[in-house]
Amino acid sequence: MKLMIASDIHGSAFYLRKLLVQYQKEQPDKLLLLGDLLYHGPRNALPEGYAPQEVIDLLNNMKEEILCVRGNCDTDVDQMVLAFPILADYCILYEQGRMIFATHGHVHNMSAPPMQKTGDILLHGHTHVPAAKEFDGRYYLNPGSISIPKDGSAHSYMMLENGTFTWKDLDGEAYKHFTL
Repeated sequence: MKLMIASDIHGSAFYLRKLLVQYQKEQPDKLLLLGDLLYHGPRNALPEGYAPQEVIDLLNNMKEEILCVRGNCDTDVDQMVLAFPILADYCILYEQGRMIFATHGHVHNMSAPPMQKTGDILLHGHTHVPAAKEFDGRYYLNPGSISIPKDGSAHSYMMLENGTFTWKDLDGEAYKHFTL
Protein backbone atom coordinates (compact mmCIF):
# COMPACT_ATOMS: atom_id res chain seq x y z
CA MET A 1 0.00 0.00 0.00
CA LYS A 2 1.21 3.49 -0.83
CA LEU A 3 0.41 6.03 1.91
CA MET A 4 0.70 9.79 2.15
CA ILE A 5 1.15 10.78 5.80
CA ALA A 6 0.49 14.29 7.10
CA SER A 7 -0.10 15.97 10.43
CA ASP A 8 -1.10 19.24 12.04
CA ILE A 9 -3.16 21.02 9.39
CA HIS A 10 -4.56 23.28 12.14
CA GLY A 11 -7.31 24.72 9.95
CA SER A 12 -5.03 26.00 7.17
CA ALA A 13 -6.85 25.65 3.86
CA PHE A 14 -3.85 27.33 2.20
CA TYR A 15 -1.45 24.53 3.18
CA LEU A 16 -4.02 21.76 2.80
CA ARG A 17 -4.58 22.81 -0.83
CA LYS A 18 -0.80 22.54 -1.39
CA LEU A 19 -0.82 19.07 0.18
CA LEU A 20 -3.72 18.01 -2.04
CA VAL A 21 -1.83 19.09 -5.16
CA GLN A 22 0.91 16.68 -4.11
CA TYR A 23 -1.72 14.05 -3.27
CA GLN A 24 -2.91 14.18 -6.88
CA LYS A 25 0.67 13.87 -8.15
CA GLU A 26 1.68 11.08 -5.74
CA GLN A 27 -1.51 9.01 -6.24
CA PRO A 28 -1.38 7.18 -2.88
CA ASP A 29 -3.91 4.55 -1.85
CA LYS A 30 -4.79 6.48 1.33
CA LEU A 31 -4.05 9.73 3.13
CA LEU A 32 -3.16 9.08 6.79
CA LEU A 33 -3.77 12.18 8.92
CA LEU A 34 -2.12 12.25 12.34
CA GLY A 35 -4.50 14.70 13.98
CA ASP A 36 -5.01 18.41 14.65
CA LEU A 37 -7.15 19.04 11.60
CA LEU A 38 -9.28 22.13 12.22
CA TYR A 39 -8.26 24.12 15.30
CA HIS A 40 -4.94 25.95 15.65
CA GLY A 41 -4.71 25.44 19.42
CA PRO A 42 -4.11 28.01 22.15
CA ARG A 43 -0.30 27.82 21.88
CA ASN A 44 -0.08 28.41 18.13
CA ALA A 45 -0.58 31.53 16.09
CA LEU A 46 -3.17 31.34 13.34
CA PRO A 47 -1.60 29.59 10.36
CA GLU A 48 -1.62 31.17 6.92
CA GLY A 49 -4.97 30.64 5.22
CA TYR A 50 -6.78 29.69 8.42
CA ALA A 51 -10.21 28.61 7.14
CA PRO A 52 -11.53 25.57 9.03
CA GLN A 53 -14.78 25.42 7.01
CA GLU A 54 -12.81 25.14 3.79
CA VAL A 55 -10.63 22.43 5.36
CA ILE A 56 -13.82 20.57 6.29
CA ASP A 57 -15.11 20.79 2.71
CA LEU A 58 -11.78 19.74 1.15
CA LEU A 59 -11.39 16.73 3.44
CA ASN A 60 -15.04 15.65 3.30
CA ASN A 61 -14.80 15.58 -0.51
CA MET A 62 -12.23 12.79 -0.19
CA LYS A 63 -13.59 11.02 2.89
CA GLU A 64 -13.18 7.51 1.41
CA GLU A 65 -9.45 8.10 0.95
CA ILE A 66 -8.66 9.18 4.53
CA LEU A 67 -7.43 7.35 7.60
CA CYS A 68 -7.22 9.58 10.66
CA VAL A 69 -6.29 9.63 14.33
CA ARG A 70 -7.29 12.20 16.93
CA GLY A 71 -4.99 15.08 17.80
CA ASN A 72 -4.97 17.06 21.03
CA CYS A 73 -6.84 19.90 19.26
CA ASP A 74 -9.52 17.59 17.76
CA THR A 75 -12.89 17.31 19.53
CA ASP A 76 -16.26 15.62 19.36
CA VAL A 77 -17.60 18.81 17.78
CA ASP A 78 -15.08 18.42 14.94
CA GLN A 79 -16.32 14.89 14.38
CA MET A 80 -19.83 16.26 13.94
CA VAL A 81 -18.76 18.19 10.81
CA LEU A 82 -16.26 15.72 9.34
CA ALA A 83 -17.60 12.80 7.30
CA PHE A 84 -14.83 10.34 8.23
CA PRO A 85 -13.77 9.02 11.65
CA ILE A 86 -11.27 11.21 13.53
CA LEU A 87 -11.62 10.20 17.19
CA ALA A 88 -9.44 7.07 17.41
CA ASP A 89 -6.35 7.65 19.53
CA TYR A 90 -4.27 5.45 17.25
CA CYS A 91 -4.34 3.04 14.34
CA ILE A 92 -2.09 0.09 13.67
CA LEU A 93 -0.66 -0.65 10.24
CA TYR A 94 1.81 -3.27 9.08
CA GLU A 95 4.59 -2.80 6.56
CA GLN A 96 7.46 -5.16 5.75
CA GLY A 97 6.55 -7.29 8.80
CA ARG A 98 6.76 -4.36 11.23
CA MET A 99 3.95 -2.85 13.24
CA ILE A 100 3.43 0.88 12.71
CA PHE A 101 1.66 2.48 15.66
CA ALA A 102 0.23 5.70 14.15
CA THR A 103 -0.97 8.31 16.63
CA HIS A 104 -0.88 12.07 17.17
CA GLY A 105 1.85 12.05 19.81
CA HIS A 106 0.27 13.85 22.75
CA VAL A 107 -0.50 10.55 24.56
CA HIS A 108 1.87 8.00 23.04
CA ASN A 109 5.37 9.27 22.26
CA MET A 110 9.00 8.39 23.01
CA SER A 111 8.50 9.36 26.67
CA ALA A 112 5.32 7.27 26.94
CA PRO A 113 5.60 4.68 24.17
CA PRO A 114 2.94 2.11 23.32
CA MET A 115 3.62 -1.61 23.69
CA GLN A 116 5.82 -2.53 20.76
CA LYS A 117 8.47 -5.09 19.98
CA THR A 118 11.97 -4.53 18.66
CA GLY A 119 11.93 -3.05 15.15
CA ASP A 120 8.40 -1.64 15.35
CA ILE A 121 7.64 1.99 14.49
CA LEU A 122 6.02 4.76 16.51
CA LEU A 123 4.67 7.26 13.98
CA HIS A 124 3.30 10.56 15.21
CA GLY A 125 2.97 14.28 14.54
CA HIS A 126 2.29 16.77 17.36
CA THR A 127 5.81 18.24 17.67
CA HIS A 128 5.70 19.78 14.16
CA VAL A 129 9.33 18.65 13.66
CA PRO A 130 10.27 15.95 11.11
CA ALA A 131 12.15 13.09 12.75
CA ALA A 132 13.58 9.62 12.24
CA LYS A 133 15.20 8.19 15.38
CA GLU A 134 15.96 4.83 16.88
CA PHE A 135 14.96 4.38 20.53
CA ASP A 136 15.05 1.25 22.67
CA GLY A 137 15.31 -0.99 19.58
CA ARG A 138 12.29 0.68 17.96
CA TYR A 139 11.90 3.62 15.61
CA TYR A 140 10.22 6.99 15.98
CA LEU A 141 9.14 8.78 12.81
CA ASN A 142 7.40 12.16 12.47
CA PRO A 143 6.29 13.68 9.15
CA GLY A 144 6.52 17.25 10.48
CA SER A 145 3.73 19.78 10.13
CA ILE A 146 1.67 20.88 7.16
CA SER A 147 0.82 24.33 8.54
CA ILE A 148 3.09 25.38 11.42
CA PRO A 149 6.58 23.84 11.12
CA LYS A 150 8.96 24.33 14.04
CA ASP A 151 12.72 24.36 14.62
CA GLY A 152 13.35 25.71 11.12
CA SER A 153 11.78 22.73 9.37
CA ALA A 154 9.79 22.90 6.14
CA HIS A 155 6.05 22.53 5.67
CA SER A 156 6.18 18.79 5.05
CA TYR A 157 4.53 15.43 4.61
CA MET A 158 5.73 11.86 4.30
CA MET A 159 5.24 9.07 1.78
CA LEU A 160 5.41 5.36 2.61
CA GLU A 161 5.92 3.02 -0.31
CA ASN A 162 7.59 -0.41 -0.51
CA GLY A 163 9.09 -0.12 2.97
CA THR A 164 10.59 3.34 2.47
CA PHE A 165 9.44 6.48 4.26
CA THR A 166 10.26 9.66 2.34
CA TRP A 167 9.89 13.17 3.78
CA LYS A 168 8.92 15.83 1.25
CA ASP A 169 8.28 19.54 1.33
CA LEU A 170 4.98 20.84 -0.04
CA ASP A 171 6.58 21.30 -3.47
CA GLY A 172 7.12 17.53 -3.56
CA GLU A 173 10.92 17.72 -3.12
CA ALA A 174 12.28 14.80 -1.10
CA TYR A 175 14.75 15.65 1.64
CA LYS A 176 14.96 12.58 3.90
CA HIS A 177 14.50 8.81 3.59
CA PHE A 178 14.16 5.90 6.02
CA THR A 179 14.00 2.32 4.74
CA LEU A 180 12.78 -0.63 6.79
